[in-house]
Parts: sequence; structure tokens; C-alpha cells
Amino acid sequence: MDVRSIYFLLILVLILAVLSTVQSLVDFLPGYSKKLPFKLETGYVGVGLEDDLQLFYYFIESEGNPKTDPLLLWLAGGPGCSGLSSLLYEIGPLAFDYTTYNEDLPSLLLNQYSWTKVANIIFIDAPVGTGFSYSISGQGYSNINDAISASQTCDFLKKWLTEHPKFLRNSVYIGGDDYSGMVVPLLLQEILNGNEVKQEPRINLKGYLLGNPTTDEFEDANSVIPFSHRMSLISDEIYESVKESCNGDYVHVDSGNTKCKLDLQIVTKCIKKILGAHILEPNCNAFSSIRGNSLLRPSDFIFSRISTPSPDKFCREYNHLMADTWANDEAVQNALHVREGTKKEWSRCNTSLDYTFDLQSTLNYHRNLTKKNLRVLIYSGDHDMVTPYLGTRTWIRSLNLTNINDWEPWLVDGQVAGYMEEYASKHSKFRLTFATLKGGGHTAPESMPKECLAMVDRWFAYYPL
Repeated sequence: MDVRSIYFLLILVLILAVLSTVQSLVDFLPGYSKKLPFKLETGYVGVGLEDDLQLFYYFIESEGNPKTDPLLLWLAGGPGCSGLSSLLYEIGPLAFDYTTYNEDLPSLLLNQYSWTKVANIIFIDAPVGTGFSYSISGQGYSNINDAISASQTCDFLKKWLTEHPKFLRNSVYIGGDDYSGMVVPLLLQEILNGNEVKQEPRINLKGYLLGNPTTDEFEDANSVIPFSHRMSLISDEIYESVKESCNGDYVHVDSGNTKCKLDLQIVTKCIKKILGAHILEPNCNAFSSIRGNSLLRPSDFIFSRISTPSPDKFCREYNHLMADTWANDEAVQNALHVREGTKKEWSRCNTSLDYTFDLQSTLNYHRNLTKKNLRVLIYSGDHDMVTPYLGTRTWIRSLNLTNINDWEPWLVDGQVAGYMEEYASKHSKFRLTFATLKGGGHTAPESMPKECLAMVDRWFAYYPL
């Protein structure tokens, strides 16, 4: 190796060392006229063999007591959905002002139901290729799967805590919704494995929370028909017929079972124009095509962008387009300290990721986790047909836990906010709370913000819901 090559390698090593972890405070954001009344930090953490994968994050200190409130690492779904989406539409302290939007730069409002009222939250753009995260080498974008995504995020959290040692003693929770249900259990297992072999830094993991999580491909999809029946989207006669003809299995359909296939066609006719993410909201987008002769799968509920939104009709997908306008503004990216030379067209969810869906179920991971001393909150918006609460409740009951609190309502301001039940393990201090949000959709904090904040506030504080 000649001198020039050695010099180049030394420069590269120095650059990667500098890029390993970069953080900046954000005091002002375009669209919000005042100084931010909370502490927002953005930055990059390098992961991978040579820190060539640069994961972008948004960290917001708790508006309560940052020293004692829990630290929550939040993963958006997708895969490929940016943490900024969860920040702006679900559980962060900022939200768009829909009433004043005129297709210019959207204005921002404070979200009074932000989970940062009770927790320190890290929103992450993961895996690499999501949001503002990027790879120094082109190979970093290739062959990502659930295990690799979990490994990258675990590496991120360890390095982030190393750079933020004042949070090492805080209780750590891992959370997310939608497809995060496939990645979070793997991430938890990696964290626990590292703690057991005394890897540094030790992560003070206390539990996890998941909202309408993709968990088991069969149970999630198979619950669509019973859910549709309970919600009066299909009649008693249709339901009884399809249940008998398909023998309760609406996913693995025998090609010779003509009656089952015909019944499924009738079911599909009844529900195909319903918005899967929230069955009471208008379906403003074209519905995706159905695969073969089987029933809809969760991944079939994909919607195209609205071309001509009706001004007199509420369209949640139209609201989602504001994030594209805001996050792609140059002033916004400068304010967020997006690194020069890496700026690109931001998308709320990157659907072009080279991602392999290598897991069909994370049930075995959940079963292993029941042997640990963890607290768990699983919540479901009960009007979500993408991942119906019935399927979620089915897989929870398959964990062979002891039911310590039967199905009962939980209240906010004297009104029923949903229903809940609690489970415990006989072999550990594992505790699981399952809660529904009455009227909630696929991302429950987006449609039921007040109730969701009340739920996590009580749960973090070890209070009954």
C-alpha cells in the first residue's frame, strides 16, 4: 500500500470518527413563530462495522422531570416510516395546524397531549434509508431485514446512551406501532442478551409498549373477518357461511374449495371500500388490488396519494401530505441540522427500501420475553381493520399467561375510553396490560390523543388504567 492510500484511509477513519455521533440543539423551527418551549435535539449516530450507516434522530426531553421520567425509544412502522411522522402526527409535542393550511409551508401548533409530558422520547429514522438516515456506502441500503433493522437500532441506542450518560439510570422502554411489532421484540432480545453478558453501556430496560402491532401474519389477517362481523360490516348470514365453508381459516384457502372462495368474494365486496386504518373515516384513496383469491392481508391496505381531495371531506391521508411539504423545505432541513450533502427528498414512509420481510411471526420472541422481568403495554384502536384488536388479543392469550384482571372498561374524565385486561407470568415478574381505545384507528394516538396520553401516563406511573 503506497503513502497516498494510507493517507486516504487515515482521512476516512477520521471522518467516520467525527460522523460517529453528531448532535445539535434546535431552538426554532419554520412554521412555529416562537422559541420552542421544550428541548429538541437532532443528530446522527453512526452504526455498522465502520459507522457507515448514519441514523438520524429527534430527541425531546420530558416536559415533566427529565431526570426521573422514563426514556422511550420510539420506532415508527412501515418499515421505512420516519420518526418525524410519529412526532408530528401521534405522540410528539408539535402538530400541524390544519385549519390555516393553504398549500404553503404548514404552520405548527403545540400538542397538549404529547407523550413528552411524561417521558423523554427518542424518535428514530430507522432502518437506514428511512427519513433523513443515510449510508456512506451504497451497499448499506441493500438486503435489510427485520433482524438487521433490530441490530442497527440496538447499536444506535447503545451509542446514544454513551453520548448521553445522564440518562443511563432512567428506566428505558422500547415502543412503536404498526410494523414495529415485528422489529421491537427482536430489538428487546438483543438488548437483554447484551445486558446478560455485561456489555457496556448496560441498558436499564424496564419494558415495552406496542400499538396495533403487526405480530403474526396469520392471526392478524385471519381476524379481519370476525372483526368485520362484530362491526356489522358483514351480516350474520355471510359470516356463518364463510366461517363454515373456510373452516375458520380465511388465509390458507384450498384451491379446490369453491364455496370458501365464493364466500370470500362476498366478504371482500362488503369491506373493500372501507378505510382499513379506521373504518369510520372516509376512504379518500384508491383501494389496492387483492392478491389472488385469498382474503386481504394487512399489507394489502396500501393507499395511493390523493390527487383531488374534496375540501368538504375529512381526509387523514390529505393531512399526511403536509409533512412532505414541511420536511422538504430547505429552511426546515437547515433548522433540523440535516447534514449538507445528504439532503434528499424526504418521504413520510419510504416504500422503495430494499427490505426482506423474513419473519412471519414474532410470537416466539414474545414467549421468550415472558420469562423476563418486563412490563408490557399492548394497545389497539378498536376501529382498525389493518391489525384488528381481535387478532392481537388472540396472540396475547396464546402466551399462556395468567389472567389477573378480566376484561373491564377504563375511563377518562368519567367516560369509557376503552377496555382492558391484565396478565402475569407464573415464572417471572412479567406483566402485560392489553388495552383498547374506543373509536381509535390503526395509529390510536392520532385519533384518540387525550385518551392515549392518559393511558401511558398511568401505565408509566404504575397506576391502574
